[in-house]
Order: sequence, then C-alpha cells, then structure tokens
Amino acid sequence: MMRVLDLRGSDVDPRTVMPRAQLDVDAAITLVRPTVEDVAARGLAAVLDACERFDGVRPASLRVPAAELTRALAELDPAVREGLEEAIRRVRLVHEDQRRTDIVTEVADGGTVTERFIPVDRVGLYVPGGRAVYPSSVVMNVVPAQVAGVGSLVVVSPPQREFGGLPHPTILAACALLGVDEVYAVGGAQAVAMLAYGLTLPDGSRVAPVDMVTGPGNVYVTAAKRMLKGRIGIDAEAGPTEIAILADHTADPAFVAADLISQAEHDVIAASVLVTTDAALADAVQAALPAQVAATKHSERITEALAGPQSGIILVDDIAQGLAVVNAYAAEHLEIHTDNARAVAARVRNAGAVFIGAWSPVSLGDYIAGSNHVLPTGGCACHSAGLSVQTFLKGVHFIDYSEVALKQVADHVVTLATAEDLPGHAAAVSVRFQ
Repeated sequence: MMRVLDLRGSDVDPRTVMPRAQLDVDAAITLVRPTVEDVAARGLAAVLDACERFDGVRPASLRVPAAELTRALAELDPAVREGLEEAIRRVRLVHEDQRRTDIVTEVADGGTVTERFIPVDRVGLYVPGGRAVYPSSVVMNVVPAQVAGVGSLVVVSPPQREFGGLPHPTILAACALLGVDEVYAVGGAQAVAMLAYGLTLPDGSRVAPVDMVTGPGNVYVTAAKRMLKGRIGIDAEAGPTEIAILADHTADPAFVAADLISQAEHDVIAASVLVTTDAALADAVQAALPAQVAATKHSERITEALAGPQSGIILVDDIAQGLAVVNAYAAEHLEIHTDNARAVAARVRNAGAVFIGAWSPVSLGDYIAGSNHVLPTGGCACHSAGLSVQTFLKGVHFIDYSEVALKQVADHVVTLATAEDLPGHAAAVSVRFQ
C-alpha cells in the first residue's frame, strides 16, 4: 500500500528524496485574486455571491445571530460538550503558562530598554468546514488569543447548506462555550478578504477589518492569506497535514499503522511517513494497513493518501540516521516509537509537535493533550512554530534614556551615523548638547 524508500548505507541528503505533498499556492493565487478583488470592490454582495458560487448556499444572515449560538450550545450532545470543556481546560492551562511579562534591561545608568508584549487589537480566526467539522480548531485558535489578551475576536467558518446557511452547529457551540459572539457564515478566500477589508452589513453595522488572520484552511484560504499578507498579519501558510513516525523494533505495528491512517483520513493529499530502522516492522505495518483501512469510514480517501507520492516508508541504518531524516523532513506531527523514546525525542530539532512513546498519539494532541494543533507544515517547522500565545503578542521596545545616559554615548552615535553617511542622524543627537 505504501511505497518504500531504502536509505540504508546512503549518504544522500534526505531533503532531496523525502516524500512531500505538493501545494501550488502561486497557481491558487491566480484563481482567488478575482474573488479577493471583488470583495474589496463590492463588499457584502461579493461575499454573498462567492458563498453561493463556492458553498452552494447564500446565507440569509452573514453574521450568525446570537440566538443560533445559544441554540447550538443548548442542543449540543452532552458528551461532546464534556469533551470540548475538558479540551478547553487543558489548552488554557498550557497556554496560560506562555504568558509574557515585561522585560526591563538597564544598559547604563539612566538608560533602559523595556520589551513590552502587547496583544494584537483584533484577530480573525478561520475554522475550516470542508470534509470534516473542526470545533477543536475553534478551541486551538480562540484560547491562545484570549490568554494573550486580544480585545476583539471574530470567527469565520463556511456556511453549510444542510444547516440553513449557518456554519456547522458544533462549531457554533464551541464558539458559545468560549464566549465568542462575533461569528460569520463565510469561508474560503472571500472570508479572508472580508476580514482584511471589512464590509457593511444590511442593518448598517460594520464588520471591522482585523489586524491578523490565523487558522488552517485549504489551498485557496492559504493563497488569500499570502496575497493579503501585509494588509493583515498571518500565522502561517497551512499546507496538507502530515505525520512522520520514527520507529525501531520495539514499536507496535498496529499502533503505527493506526497513526499513519489517522492523518491520511484528513485528505487525499495528506502525508503519512514512517521512518524505521527495522525492515520487519515496515513489513508488519504494511501487512496491518489493509484491514485497518477497510474498517474505516473514509477508506477510499485514506487509501489514496497512503499510496500517494507524499507518503511512504523510509528504511534507515540506525536511530542517528533516522533523526537526520526526520529533522530534514520537519514534520507537522512527529511521533517517536523507539526504545528510550524520551531521550530520542530530546534530539529532535525540527517538528511542529513531538509525540513521545506509544501512548502519545497525534490524535491526543489534535483534541485534548493541551498542546496546540495549529502547526507548521511543508517543512516550515525547521524555522517556524505552531500557534501560541506569542502569535498574538507584539514585542515592542520602549527606550528611556536620561540626558546623562545619552551624553555618554553621543560620540558613538555621531561616529556611526557619519560612517553610514547619515549626517542628519548625527545632528539629531549633537544638537541636544550644543
């Protein structure tokens, strides 16, 4: 079912041969540009036209009425509510420990630099609504923004024909649980454009533009975020989801197979990669996959993803080579199924999130571990981190020097400004002491 790449005895750079999903964001920008520009020009009418064109429904009200949020929560399955409440509790615990305090550095007598962490004023949080329903993404976006102190939060999620043009009720219930009351039934590039430009609703109220848009979406959402970056801040350009598993002879092939399947379930272009030192384990996983896949609801989607060029099994000589491979891959999710898994995990440098041992599957992190599941994809984990409280904070430097402190370094400023041929910079200091 999965192709095998044998790197044993090879010194090839893993980055040149690793399976990777291809995402042509530039091509998608060409497709979404007319929609984004239409929203900028025509506002509400353009958004409603795009909803009808892409989602097959024209919402009666773009903003979800407060009564619908209340009703969705009241009608939520009690077991789902309990699960969401526990997820919120754990995610809040983890993210509250990420709070930042002012850092004051005294660089000289009378001279200080203070780094103050100021929350973004208004943030748009995108919650997908395509092949699956993601109330967990509401939690993962909203909680860190709230902990950071963002003053104004707005959630957007695609309208659903089967729910009368509203987002899925479980998404609405999650918003209600978190106290988010500004929710719009709009998805895709038109949602990102609406958040960036703002628009006026029929009752005269205004969807105020946001400063930042976060949250995962399809390639068209990613393209719109790239196109509008600068007008708005963005968290990342989300690509297809991916899992890498580093495993040795101690791994349980049934567990490994199930975890590969769990990510393949998202999309036909989702990536599932096993890196192992044990050829026998690779064979056992291949043998376990057909029965497990056949037993799943989305077997066709999973089969296509596992057999795709973005997925595969990679054989390596030892754990050291395995670590080199997974660090080069920089997976969104990395599981460690090895002897002494904690020690091996400590040597990982590039991953969105690391799941240690047989009892920490990615599914745990998707929902209730307390970690955030909005993570870098496409190899971006080598330079970027997942969503956190820090995403919503701006570190601003406040410089406070006395006359004496400035005078002590005035000659240095003048010298350096002169070296850069910027006499005006020098004069701005020297004039103070003439």
